[in-house]
Amino acid sequence: MKLPDTFENLIEQANQLELYKKLILQLNKDFLLANIDLDFHEEILPSSLKLMLHETVYKLIHEKFTDYLSLLYIIDVSEKQVKALNGDDILKLSEEVSFLILKREWQKVWFRNNY
Repeated sequence: MKLPDTFENLIEQANQLELYKKLILQLNKDFLLANIDLDFHEEILPSSLKLMLHETVYKLIHEKFTDYLSLLYIIDVSEKQVKALNGDDILKLSEEVSFLILKREWQKVWFRNNY
């Protein structure tokens, strides 16, 4: 499996394989497990998904760092990838972490669908 390198590619793959709704359900499941109050509607537009996820990750980093770390652990985002990001600009960091979250969730959905 080759992971997408942009948000647009990820959404395109999810739509082509008709797994976009499953991606949303997986996100909702993991956010619930992390005890974070965020519930995406199954019909959410990709642009809204990106914006809401980015905003939530930004707020978690800024206001609830322990919850942020818990979320990354529950989703199983690679610690190595997160540490490789530049943390100087929290806005940019939260955008990049949001994409890492989506990529990891996409991996889960893709593998579950194919195996």
